[in-house]
Amino acid sequence: MLHLYRQLRFLLQISRSNDIVRRYFVVNGFDGALTMLGLNIGFYLGNPMDPSVALSVCLGAAIALGMSGLCSAYISESAERTKWLNELKGAMLEDISKSAHGIAAQVVPLLVAFANGLAPLLIALFITLPWWFACKGLELGVPPVEA
Repeated sequence: MLHLYRQLRFLLQISRSNDIVRRYFVVNGFDGALTMLGLNIGFYLGNPMDPSVALSVCLGAAIALGMSGLCSAYISESAERTKWLNELKGAMLEDISKSAHGIAAQVVPLLVAFANGLAPLLIALFITLPWWFACKGLELGVPPVEA
């Protein structure tokens, strides 16, 4: 496991992608938080809602945000990494697809996509904890959305 971690860090370093992964995580994490905030405002302004319905709505949105982040980041980063690798091949005048840079061009889009999809999902799931508790009948002192 430690070897895999070191290898992934190396690939992120040679492709200069550490900052990209961090930015994607933070930016798309805000999407998850603000979507849940918007849903909860809608629950507050609407009629009283069954906690299981609210939880289902939040989970559906969280999954959609996660999948959207995963797919969009993978598509855009794959294209960018392919372009980067082709430019590097042109400068090197040989096939480098089996080199560390070639492997990075394949792996980094997956890492970026994972970070971009995981951030809104995790943050949204955290924000839905009061709805989970309400569904289980656990009292927090206040309802998930004040009526």
